[in-house]
Amino acid sequence: MAAAKYIFVTGGVTSSLGKGIISASLAKLLQARGYSVTIQKFDPYINVDPGTLNPYEHGECFVTNDGAETDLDLGHYERFLNKPTSQANNVTTGRIYQTVINKEREGAYLGKTVQVIPHITDEIKRRMLLLGESGEHEIVITEIGGTVGDIESLPYVETVRQLKWELGSAAMVIHLTLIPFLAAAGELKTKPTQHSVKSLLELGVQPDVLVCRTERSLSAELRRKVALFCNVNVNAVIESIDAESIYDVPLLMYKEQLDKVVLNKLKLPLKHEPELDQWKVFLGKLKNPVHEVRIGLVGKYVELKDAYKSIAEAFIHAGVANECRVKLEWIHSEKIDAENVAAKLSHLHGVLVAPGFGDRGIEGKISAIRYVRENNIPFLGICLGMQCAVIEFARNVIGWKDAHSTEMNPATKHPVIDFMEDQKRVTKKGGTMRLGEYACVLEKGTKAAAVYGKSRIGERHRHRYEFNNKFIHDFEKAGLMPSGKNPDSGLVEIVELKNHPWFVGVQFHPEYKSTVENPHPLFVRFIRATMERVKSAY
Repeated sequence: MAAAKYIFVTGGVTSSLGKGIISASLAKLLQARGYSVTIQKFDPYINVDPGTLNPYEHGECFVTNDGAETDLDLGHYERFLNKPTSQANNVTTGRIYQTVINKEREGAYLGKTVQVIPHITDEIKRRMLLLGESGEHEIVITEIGGTVGDIESLPYVETVRQLKWELGSAAMVIHLTLIPFLAAAGELKTKPTQHSVKSLLELGVQPDVLVCRTERSLSAELRRKVALFCNVNVNAVIESIDAESIYDVPLLMYKEQLDKVVLNKLKLPLKHEPELDQWKVFLGKLKNPVHEVRIGLVGKYVELKDAYKSIAEAFIHAGVANECRVKLEWIHSEKIDAENVAAKLSHLHGVLVAPGFGDRGIEGKISAIRYVRENNIPFLGICLGMQCAVIEFARNVIGWKDAHSTEMNPATKHPVIDFMEDQKRVTKKGGTMRLGEYACVLEKGTKAAAVYGKSRIGERHRHRYEFNNKFIHDFEKAGLMPSGKNPDSGLVEIVELKNHPWFVGVQFHPEYKSTVENPHPLFVRFIRATMERVKSAY
């Protein structure tokens, strides 16, 4: 394989313009043309990884097969490309500085003064080139977090400048910027884009392509104006208009010929037209559903929907697989209690209780689970959602009123959820949970085995507490069955209720593995159960 080509994606004017979606969409188009593509995200904050970040500040922490806690954009990369990412696909400033400081302590710099240039930028450069040097990828797309002009982003932009100079035609820069519409003036304004590009130029980086986020179409005249003031070709001014769905963006970028512009710039052949038939079928079903269900997502971070991004996207994938529109109702677990639970949940066709940490909102989750269990409403619990199902069952079916997790009540006499043995000696928070993919063996004749259609699976984890096997026989006797276990440790991974249409709790995070091309079977079957509830109502 020839040496890899590198595409750097920067952003300006404002955050949340959608660099991750543009990067994933471009990658999808290049992949559909027959190229081997990967994407990596470089985040400018000093946290070593997103695992210790508050979901309210940063959204979901996405987990890879090899146990990396990463930015949520890696979820988009996997969902679009249908390929797993890894530790190498997400790097933070914290990790960069940690590596450089460790080298300095080991004497690797032989007494030299350690500086941002060249030591920090060299480490960034090494990480940026790592995936390309593996020989597995023809094109590496690198998304730079934050916006141009941020103090934190400066070392990354400087590294891009150096790499563009060193790699020549094997590297290019796409700059994502904003062209706002001012209602008072009745026109689109290009000045924010001009200033954003000027800031980039002051740092020594000339963008090759401008992707312009806008709510109105860009005229030919406006494109020429942007091209003139920003030193790019007119055909390299790409319109990125607000889309109905993120899954529309690859087709919008294809219409704008972003992939052609990029391949020409990198001196790569166009090969063939992108093979997007399966993607178009997906979009057709997404926009023209036959059925509709209402599902409640019960969690404590529902004010910021990005905290459950992968779950929301997994519902879209599974809905399309069932030709069904999934209408999610976001329900705050702190606002549920025994008095109002029926009013909040009775009209729903299914309920998912979301993952999380800490005791805030726990009793609301437990009330919700009791209601759906007693009223035969399809239920899926993920991670803490599964643990709450175990606690609820212990309290209200087995009769242990004080049953709890030792995370919330260390003194409970019935610790049905307890610290994992190997976690009891852990004192640091970062990167110390049970992380990444673990095997799970499924019991024959269970819902879980029917869902997966095989006896052994692998799913991704992110947690510290587990089902306490000390009580396993009590649960089996009362009717809550452990239907999936880790073959090495014997830890319970899946529980399900015998006499219920669909009541499944999983300790792992199935949402991380759901993609457009491969919707997760647990979500697919859960949606089917909710559709069956709709039918039974008529």
